[in-house]
Amino acid sequence: MVSASRYVAVGVVAAVVTFVLTPLVAKFAHRVGWVVAPDARRVHTRTTPDVGGIAMFFGFLAAMAAAWGMDSFRPIFAGNSEALGVLIGCGLVFAVGLIDDVHELSAPAKVTGIVIGGVVLTVFGVTMYYFRVPFMDVFVLGQNWVPLMTVLWLLGLTNAINLIDGLDGLAAGIVAIAAMAFFVYSRRLDQLNLLGPQNLGPLLAVIAAGVCIGFLPHNFNPAKIFMGDGGALFLGALMAVSTSVVGGRADPNTQRFRGQTYFFFAPLVIPIVILGVPILDMLFAIIRRATRRQGLAVADKGHLHHRLMNLGHGQRRAVLILWAWTALLSGFVLYPAFTRTGSVYAPAGLAALALVLYTVLHPRLRARRESAEKLPVRPDGT
Repeated sequence: MVSASRYVAVGVVAAVVTFVLTPLVAKFAHRVGWVVAPDARRVHTRTTPDVGGIAMFFGFLAAMAAAWGMDSFRPIFAGNSEALGVLIGCGLVFAVGLIDDVHELSAPAKVTGIVIGGVVLTVFGVTMYYFRVPFMDVFVLGQNWVPLMTVLWLLGLTNAINLIDGLDGLAAGIVAIAAMAFFVYSRRLDQLNLLGPQNLGPLLAVIAAGVCIGFLPHNFNPAKIFMGDGGALFLGALMAVSTSVVGGRADPNTQRFRGQTYFFFAPLVIPIVILGVPILDMLFAIIRRATRRQGLAVADKGHLHHRLMNLGHGQRRAVLILWAWTALLSGFVLYPAFTRTGSVYAPAGLAALALVLYTVLHPRLRARRESAEKLPVRPDGT
């Protein structure tokens, strides 16, 4: 089993390369005009480059090259075509997003490009094998279902990350937290010999976290650069591949862990919970646009981050609240995977309640206080 320090080293490479390249990409983008100006549906107030995904992608390539050069990762790469499939498939998804950032693709063209990326992953064997439903049996995917599930999983996570990318640092922070949490979870499975020696999942998760950490200093409010669709779709692709090859391949014979938590018996549930914020936002967007009889690609200001801002939260506080939700959901599913008790659910529920109260009540209380301060003072001082 690869040591944690080796994984951390690869993550550091991803972070450093992304951090160094991002301002260079920003300068190049200003020079060639790859920027977006403020408009009615955007919250930023100045012209900003939107091709930060380029730095992320090169950070990913550098990290993969570093891992390939380490003896510790040789079992993952030796005689395994999946790494090449990830490079090509995720590279295609990134290219689709980058082209959309520069020339604006139609929604069907973007979906087609992502589907092609999913087909490439399938051809190279980057797929899931099992699908375990909590409290139920393990479903082994037939050959006809494997490509469909791979493409649907890829479409779901790429669009979820893309839709949540509406405030400075929001998507990068959420993916950083989620990827680190999933890395910890996949390492736990590996320690229990529930993953094969050639599983790419933990490596891709730590690289995703690294590129996000390297990008965040340039992207947090006020952002100097946006990741754009290229970065958002690419991060979604990395998370889709990482979660599918871990959650869809973990040894289904886990009867000896039945005393821990049902999450442990449904590894594909883990990323759904950890990425609950963007996934929930995507589902709300689909329902909202369907009820209004709008196309799914129609932009609006009904996303979770917009709702938080409408409640009175500023950009930074809205981002931090959604980061906190992601961290809370990650802890909610990770803690039971390391223990044999469900005692975490009570404090997690209380923490969730406190966060809801803060999210909903704090801006209203502040608005009332500001309104009270504006009221004229009577001569008697009341």
